[in-house]
Amino acid sequence: MDHERIAGQGRTDSSYADELDARDPLAHFRERFVVEEPDLIYLDGNSLGRLPKATLLLAEDLVHHQWGGRLIRGWNDSWFAAPERIGAKIARLIGASPDEVIVADSTSVNLFKLAIAALRLRPDRSQVLTDDLNFPSDLYGLHAATEMLGARHSMEIVRSSDGIYGPEADLLAALDSRTALLSLSHTTFKSGYTYDIALLTAAAHEAGALVLWDLSHSVGAMPIDLEVAGVDFAIGCTYKYLNGGPGAPAFLYVRRDLQDQIGNTIPGWMGQRDLFDFGIAYQPAEGIRRHLTGTPPVVSLALIEPGVDILLEAGIQNVRAKSLAQSAYLIELWEDLLAPLGFRLNSPRDEHRRGSHLAIGHDEALRIDLALIQEMNVIPDFRAPETIRLGIAPLYTTYRDLHSAVMRLRSVVAEGRYRQYRNESPVVT
Repeated sequence: MDHERIAGQGRTDSSYADELDARDPLAHFRERFVVEEPDLIYLDGNSLGRLPKATLLLAEDLVHHQWGGRLIRGWNDSWFAAPERIGAKIARLIGASPDEVIVADSTSVNLFKLAIAALRLRPDRSQVLTDDLNFPSDLYGLHAATEMLGARHSMEIVRSSDGIYGPEADLLAALDSRTALLSLSHTTFKSGYTYDIALLTAAAHEAGALVLWDLSHSVGAMPIDLEVAGVDFAIGCTYKYLNGGPGAPAFLYVRRDLQDQIGNTIPGWMGQRDLFDFGIAYQPAEGIRRHLTGTPPVVSLALIEPGVDILLEAGIQNVRAKSLAQSAYLIELWEDLLAPLGFRLNSPRDEHRRGSHLAIGHDEALRIDLALIQEMNVIPDFRAPETIRLGIAPLYTTYRDLHSAVMRLRSVVAEGRYRQYRNESPVVT
């Protein structure tokens, strides 16, 4: 989209948003998703993606035909191969080979399994390096991995100076002969800051360390090239930009030359070489399949596939181009309409360092968020202590969505609507 050519005068008008939508080459993909409330502004696709219409049809087929009709024959029909088949499709979104990605478990479980494997490959090194912008669950898993190996390792958490930008220079300086593993979120969950995977991976390798990237907030929103960067390990969830459904299984990536060097920290029969021999001794399967553990949740696993197929059809480069154009537009709206009301930009302005959600801060962020949800028909999310995240899912987020959300945000503060809400957070924000 030629965003620069049509930018300028009237950019805060709704007609400008409509003009941008009219020029959007991906606009028709919104029709492929369930939108039951036309007036609802849904800006939380960075936490839970919308439901693809194709997933509804597949769910009915899975339950009625595959399970109800085919019964256990479904395993040989398609179920058994699903972790690898869907993994191979995800591989196309992250610059990996089809045999380097498999769908399994959750992101936290996958991180734990791969962290243990990585540390065992570097037994003479003692440090796990990460940052304080990493997703907390990743920090818990990394800490548990160091304890599991007899507390021979310590975890160094490098601090961001502003809570927005990743401490890249300090991480590079901290890499040394002690470092066994560098593990970071590619796009950080709160500010949306995005690391240079190739730069950090190359630096870690030069220091003799391995790398483990969490792609949960970037997969499906931007191009990733793990092969070119030489990444060792990666994990990611499927229920955000991949639109796989709530709690859908995650995926893991292991570079091909490392696959047979490492074992599965949590071995199970699905990763056994000959699983129906029912041998007492565990013999891991060759390649990526050895990283499966127990029987996969077939229904939730299979429902990941339609969302991935839509992204592949749209083209991840096109998705990223729209994401950048929409986040730039949202920053313009913030600058003109929200900054005067005390809203702060808590995401990078540099598009090369920005993911697909925009974080804005306000002293009354929680109460504003509650007012948006309860009476303004806008669903963003809140991250303590003072951040509202506005998620852009380019396949179905419109420019008019962004304009309407900002106008409703403005109304909540200008009219004092948030004051009637208590500063108490619900369980899920």
